[in-house]
Amino acid sequence: MAKLIVWNLVTLDGFFEGAEKWDLSFHNDAWGEELAELSRDFGNRAGLLVFGRVTYEGMKTYWTTAEEETETKAYMNALPKLVASRSLTGSDWNNTSVTADIVGEIAKRRAAPGKDIFVFGSAELVDSLLKEKQIDELMLALVPVRLGQGTRLFKEGSERRKMALLESRPLKNGTVVLRYAVAAE
Repeated sequence: MAKLIVWNLVTLDGFFEGAEKWDLSFHNDAWGEELAELSRDFGNRAGLLVFGRVTYEGMKTYWTTAEEETETKAYMNALPKLVASRSLTGSDWNNTSVTADIVGEIAKRRAAPGKDIFVFGSAELVDSLLKEKQIDELMLALVPVRLGQGTRLFKEGSERRKMALLESRPLKNGTVVLRYAVAAE
């Protein structure tokens, strides 16, 4: 069975982006060789990347136009991608499919043998998949900065959910990578 893993960088006050859409400047406080190595590892472990529509649009724009040739750029453009959207019907980004039934599609893909499935960003999608008990693991880089405002990763009013700590790994710059198994309550 493939595992569905959510990966996000979050601030101490719970934001995964700043007050403006795509304000990810706090990522610079966490970035370094350790996160670069982790990013390269994702490319080796991933069999599928999953995005909500908004994150997909930003990722597509960035990774199809990035000038620097990196291992991360190569796998972001090459790996199969699945977009959750009720408004899009197709994509011109290499190896990308779109579905309006993300829960059904994820359940089917998790049940099949294969590499890990990663969700990057996509707070609305993460909220939906948590509610539907489709997430196996949350992997968060807790960045030692307080933004004060922005978009929270976890939505207000979401149900209580227990997590089991799998790993906590401090990085040299003060960021802590946390891995949690999502309890199947």
